[in-house]
Amino acid sequence: MPTLRSQLDALAATFATQIVAALQGASLHELGATEGGWGSSGRRARAVAGGGGQPDPLSVPASPKKRGKNGRLPRRSADEIQAALNKIVLFVKTHKAGMRAEEIRAALGMDAKEMPRILKEGLAKKKLSAKGQKRATTYFAK
Repeated sequence: MPTLRSQLDALAATFATQIVAALQGASLHELGATEGGWGSSGRRARAVAGGGGQPDPLSVPASPKKRGKNGRLPRRSADEIQAALNKIVLFVKTHKAGMRAEEIRAALGMDAKEMPRILKEGLAKKKLSAKGQKRATTYFAK
């Protein structure tokens, strides 16, 4: 008579074999398109799920940026920087009390390394104004 332990071991081995077979038959596109994807923290799924209906384009984080072998982000074109600046200006306009860079970055799902260039350009073009220093800097839309 088989013991509980031997039955569980047999079931686990069968299950593992079936999982491996299913993974071997799947394409990389299918594997990456599963709910959550690779390396996902679930932020996007929570943001979209909480909206009900059409999600707000400002609250849905951008897709994660691909990094090179040294951890640097790819070079951005002037159009990409301008689009990100416009997105930030629209977002900050909705907060009359202003927002810190960390708050903007978290709300828009941007990378911390993207922010300084965009904020500097916004200040130079007078689309943004700033009050404070270092991490306490608060940005306002003009």
